[in-house]
Amino acid sequence: MVARNVRRRVAGIAALAAIGAVMAGCTVNVPDPAAPKPSPSESTLATPSITPGHDAAAVAAKDLPLAAGNTLAQGDPVTVSTRLEEVPGWTVVHSGLQGEVRYRKNDGCTLAARVSVNQGPLTVAEDDAASTKELFRYLDPGIAVESLKPVSLRWGQDSDKPQHNVEFLALESSAATGGNAAVVMARLFSVPASSVYVSVACPDDGSLDKARAEAAAQLVVVPPG
Repeated sequence: MVARNVRRRVAGIAALAAIGAVMAGCTVNVPDPAAPKPSPSESTLATPSITPGHDAAAVAAKDLPLAAGNTLAQGDPVTVSTRLEEVPGWTVVHSGLQGEVRYRKNDGCTLAARVSVNQGPLTVAEDDAASTKELFRYLDPGIAVESLKPVSLRWGQDSDKPQHNVEFLALESSAATGGNAAVVMARLFSVPASSVYVSVACPDDGSLDKARAEAAAQLVVVPPG
């Protein structure tokens, strides 16, 4: 039974990594199967909605655990900023292509970070933990969501202010179970209905640990507003 669970977890991470590769350059726009198909229309920039009384600066100035997702406002999505190319050994494969940036390291590691919008059909109202599990299930229905672990990334861009964290859920795999060492970190922010997805894959556990540390130092989750 343990071996079967390990194989399922590894298969789940491999499937997520494969989805990330196939969807490179694609922003996930999850359709509602019960909704009628809209008529084709020309893309235009939408004006974000503003929540009366919402203090975006106050939200950005403190940690954002999963339980605090309802403190965000509708409107602008949560985004990602990264300067991993400043770390020796990392190079940009592509950047800003439909919400995704992808990097490769000279030791064989890869990192992809993607921002997706229009995630409403997956969201559980004001529940980022449940919404994020739905996102993982959407990416790979075979994933055991009880295997997801909480992890933290940096929250906010102001380097002159105290650093804060934003909580994600992660699926991890060791190279000892076969294949690459990998971690997939994601969060679906239920109120703005946007998600951030970060995946790191390396040839072995040691290189993954180093790549994760370098990514954590250079990757910032940016609050809306």
